Amino acid sequence: MGINFIFMSPKDVLKKYFGYEVFRDTQEKIIDFVLKGNDAVVVMPTGGGKSVCFQVPAMIFPGITIVISPLIALMKDQVDGLNAIGIPATTLNSSMSNDEQRIIINRIQNNEIKLLYIAPERLTGDGGRFLNYLQQLPVCLFAIDEAHCVSMWGHDFRPEYLQMALLKKTFPNVPIIALTASADKITRADIAEKLGIPDAKIFISSFNRPNIHYFIERKKNAYGEILEYLEKHKNVSGIIYALSRKSTETLAENLTEDGFPAACYHAGLDAATRAKVQEDFKKDKVKIIVATIAFGMGIDKPDVRFVMHYNVPKNIESYYQETGRAGRDGLHSDAILYYSYGDITVLKNFASIENNPQQSDILLKKLDKMASFCSANQCRRKMLMEYFNEEYTENNCGSCDYCLSKRETFDATVIAQKALSAVLRTEERFGINYLIDVLRGSKSEKIWKQHKEIKTYGIGADISKELWNVYFKELIDQQYLKRIEDGNFSHLVLTEKSKDVLYRNEKVYLTQQEERIEAVEENVLGFDKELFEQLRFVRTELAAKEGVPPYLILGDVSLQELSTFLPQNTSDLEKISGFGEIKIEKYGSQFLNIVKGYCEINRLHSKMDQKRSGKQKKVLSKIKPTGPSDTKKQTLYLFRAGKTITDIAAERSLAITTIEGHLSEFILSGEIKVTEIVEENKIPAIKLAIKNVGDQKLTPIKEFLGENYSFGEIRAVIAEMKRG
Repeated sequence: MGINFIFMSPKDVLKKYFGYEVFRDTQEKIIDFVLKGNDAVVVMPTGGGKSVCFQVPAMIFPGITIVISPLIALMKDQVDGLNAIGIPATTLNSSMSNDEQRIIINRIQNNEIKLLYIAPERLTGDGGRFLNYLQQLPVCLFAIDEAHCVSMWGHDFRPEYLQMALLKKTFPNVPIIALTASADKITRADIAEKLGIPDAKIFISSFNRPNIHYFIERKKNAYGEILEYLEKHKNVSGIIYALSRKSTETLAENLTEDGFPAACYHAGLDAATRAKVQEDFKKDKVKIIVATIAFGMGIDKPDVRFVMHYNVPKNIESYYQETGRAGRDGLHSDAILYYSYGDITVLKNFASIENNPQQSDILLKKLDKMASFCSANQCRRKMLMEYFNEEYTENNCGSCDYCLSKRETFDATVIAQKALSAVLRTEERFGINYLIDVLRGSKSEKIWKQHKEIKTYGIGADISKELWNVYFKELIDQQYLKRIEDGNFSHLVLTEKSKDVLYRNEKVYLTQQEERIEAVEENVLGFDKELFEQLRFVRTELAAKEGVPPYLILGDVSLQELSTFLPQNTSDLEKISGFGEIKIEKYGSQFLNIVKGYCEINRLHSKMDQKRSGKQKKVLSKIKPTGPSDTKKQTLYLFRAGKTITDIAAERSLAITTIEGHLSEFILSGEIKVTEIVEENKIPAIKLAIKNVGDQKLTPIKEFLGENYSFGEIRAVIAEMKRG
């Protein structure tokens, strides 16, 4: 029996099936364009609603839509989600038995399916048999997901995607919509060309994900910092990416032993184990996944609250796509990357593709841009958006490590002179890595013999490789040095500005981070947290009963709206995001009963009159003001009450370094004595170290003193010395 469809507008479909009243960003324009039979390339960030751009037309077109997707898990997620809201969708994949496939073929023949998901290999394999089969069907639209896979300029090139060009040749009158979350300008053009749709209109949504906060941290005590983060963010879902299979296993084991149960995921596990890990994660049976990049593309979980990179990704596109797996529901999420010089070196060894110098060159250049992104002293959000050719005009995004850090410049003239001299004395022929080895006095045979005899050889041994890398990148950013690309290699040359430093004693100032300001999260909707937890419990029970992930019942955004506006009847429920006809019919009464009961017990009244149509206004995180503030006074109050620094940090959900910074300011003002924080017998040694090393950077002082002295103690003594 076929499906009887009456004509609906795109907005009718959106409301009836998806439960939303208005489209987001460019969705409506894209849908209208495709419905007119046009080809389109859509670049939209993860979580931006790419799928709606072909799922809505699929329900309006009279025939069947074919969706090409690279991963079975991703297909299953989307099919389950569509079936849950009453849209008939299915998949044909290699994991199915012959009987299962025959049943699906029969349903397709009977016009019972509106969306069919397949892998690219099925479309073009087996001598083109499946392509011939499709010619017998009323195909109305082809949707190619993860379309960047067709371009070698993309970050995940897959040769099988090149066969997608057959679609336009075989079905010249069927529109194609190609979709990707991350593609730079050259990749976008290449996608259209490789798919045989050179005249396709390219739709680019904003790459800005305002709900994601971006943090780049130098990898010093990464594992300890991860534990500290997890302690503050218990019972939320997150993904930690690592470079090797072994490291994912080790990290997962260590986290589990330390009280944070985690599962590992990598390509070396058997298919059954991988499938179970993904299923447990989707159903919230395990909250933390430690994985290689093999994990994530097949996950359509909207409530991932953090994505961490224990190692540096190979390019900015991968980083953007992987961080985009957090916060797909639009709620606040964190993206934290632990950066080290060593990761870049390891990745360079992986970037070379045998017998393909052009592809190797592309990969190395992309890796270099990733390294620059990590080490640059700029707003991370601004850099990300500009990488994808989008302008970002805000002076401070208020939600990245750079913009949330109070930074000070220091006189780095001597450091700069050492770096520039190394460039000069090696005749401007070498890149950063070689120059750092020269400055640090490396004994490696790679260092030319004559370079081991120049004055700058070993002159920078007191500075770590990682810190030298940061200094060189900032010297490039400030145009004291220029990078010249030469095939697969790059080298640094001097500029007019650098000559002023070397020959005219021009001062150079570099930046150092002093303190991370805490971002203030606002409860935008002002939802009742106790009611929210009750609704979440009901959602979990319903999901367990149906054997589906909780987010397929209702998303967190819907639960927040329920616990904000307190709907009292079905008519009210229709105005809550995520409640389409099917969801109201299946779950409406259960959630309404909880809300009404809670209101009765607590004598609350409905606030549906405050519910605006359309998208709720979202307020970005703001920055706490610097200077004397209530937050610092609160730290002082707790300290005076006898709490330790660790206790205060835990109670206030702030970093220990932030609390130490607060207390140092009170030492400077005379409200706290230094001996209240530092043992008196330690103070002379710290003062001596500061005198020998200087007080511009804490790390050299710490290295001078050794493990028995903390950064907090050093900071406190510096404050006392400044007080005089």
